[in-house]
Amino acid sequence: MGSSELIFRGHETQPVSDSYSPKPDKPWASVTRPIRYMLREQRLLFVFLGIAIATLIFTLFPASRATQHNFADSITYFPIDTQSKFSNPHRLGFGSSNPTGKIPLGLKRKGLRIVVTGGAGFVGSHLVDRLIARGDSVMVVDNFFTGRKENVMHHFGNPNFELIRHDVVEPLLLETNVVGTLNMLGLAKRVGARFLLTSTSEVYGDPLQHPQKETYWGNVNPIGVRSCYDEGKRTAETLTMDYHRGAGVEVRIARIFNTYGPRMCIDDGRVVSNFVAQALRKEPLTVYGDGKQTRSFQYVSDLVEGLMRLMEGEHVGPFNLGNPGEFTMLELAEVVQETIDPNAKIEFRPNTEDDPHKRKPDISRAKELLGWEPKVSLRKGLPLMVSDFRQRIFGDHKEGSSNNSNNESS
Repeated sequence: MGSSELIFRGHETQPVSDSYSPKPDKPWASVTRPIRYMLREQRLLFVFLGIAIATLIFTLFPASRATQHNFADSITYFPIDTQSKFSNPHRLGFGSSNPTGKIPLGLKRKGLRIVVTGGAGFVGSHLVDRLIARGDSVMVVDNFFTGRKENVMHHFGNPNFELIRHDVVEPLLLETNVVGTLNMLGLAKRVGARFLLTSTSEVYGDPLQHPQKETYWGNVNPIGVRSCYDEGKRTAETLTMDYHRGAGVEVRIARIFNTYGPRMCIDDGRVVSNFVAQALRKEPLTVYGDGKQTRSFQYVSDLVEGLMRLMEGEHVGPFNLGNPGEFTMLELAEVVQETIDPNAKIEFRPNTEDDPHKRKPDISRAKELLGWEPKVSLRKGLPLMVSDFRQRIFGDHKEGSSNNSNNESS
């Protein structure tokens, strides 16, 4: 009975005839018929249920190879697996206030830091070639599903190029003070490793306590021009202690004061490297403000020794690692003059915003618990740094010998 009812449902009132003569359509039949169909047997309920399930799936799993991916502190790019996405270059982060994309004569374009996902693929590798050619720093992220390492091998050795094998459907954590620290803390927790955070004296901001002890909470402008770095390091310390207290991760925290020595970046903007490079290049030493603000400078070998003792010791910290010898900026400039060129001129410029007035570590805690204190004075360590800078700036020849060889050849 059940099966016969299903077969003839809806036909009970229709007479059976050998000849077929369809009834004329009623007005609005094309509208009412689909509505009646949807209302029968709870079909509408199943439609809404399907929509709800689809919404839930796309909410929980939004990432796919065709979606946009964002990377902290970088340009946003779309996966470059189809040519259609290049029809509008502004979608790929090339947009600017200059619609022609041309740089006016006399102005040098500033290179960008760019992440390209799928950069080892067909179209992607050609895009990377263009970006490198115009002077950008490019990080390629590719899982080599369709891309090939050979497509970008000609950029190996270029300091503006970096390649990461990674599938962008998984999170990519590029380093920042906070994100990098959080990523490494998670790794330390998983493998049971000891974690050393190299924090900074910048957590003290423009200190109201002098010299600064580790118990001092600091005086930081949370919205100032330096706050991204200052607050980033303060947050990194917070995360480190949270993982220590909450997850049992073994941690160490060092607050590093101004450090100098060989292998420093020549043009990193730090005061010691600035003065040394300027003096070697016969440029004026730029002093910001009145030059009376103070800093303390430790040689790199002293810092390394302090970090080793901290990492191998049993104390969490934080520990100030710095040289308590305090110099004004003018005094530092004079030491650089004595070491490199007594005739070097000093040029004063307006001071930068939120520049700390004083900075000097109290290292009593490091002395007592780590048995550490710096050994190298500024006047002893600076010539070692100058020798390294001179070699890198002028090559294998000394500054004077380079000039003499030019005079002899003329």
